[in-house]
Amino acid sequence: MTGNSSRLSLAEIEALAVAAHAGQTDKAGRPYAEHLRAVAEGVRARGGSEEQIAAGWLHDAVEDAALPEEWLAGAALPDEVKAMVRALTKRPGEELEAYTRRILATPGALLVKEADLAHNADPQRLAVLDPATRERLTAKYARVRGLLGLGPAPTGK
Repeated sequence: MTGNSSRLSLAEIEALAVAAHAGQTDKAGRPYAEHLRAVAEGVRARGGSEEQIAAGWLHDAVEDAALPEEWLAGAALPDEVKAMVRALTKRPGEELEAYTRRILATPGALLVKEADLAHNADPQRLAVLDPATRERLTAKYARVRGLLGLGPAPTGK
């Protein structure tokens, strides 16, 4: 992130996110940091800003309780990064429609969620899951894409 030397750098954000999710695995049993890296790289590949890449690294930190909301509030991050992370944090019991409306209303958040969904729905990641879980998640990701106006997921890589 440019302009303010007191702000966390992307390298610091990456290290912080990886450390915060240490020991956590995804549904396929892979280290969770692999998902964070894929989302951050997906944001970069889609032309995202440094702030969006930072939000990619942190997108699940509060939701997964890897970092508390209080940390986010006081973190040396631009307000737009904090806003994107908050928008991308699904709240307990929250309806999908409310969640997706918040993403759409927050500048920059849609691109980060698109990268997140792309990695979550990667056929290679889904292939290792049991059929019931794979079908449930495929339907969930398709519904989220639809609510966000992203259309059907691209096939393959």
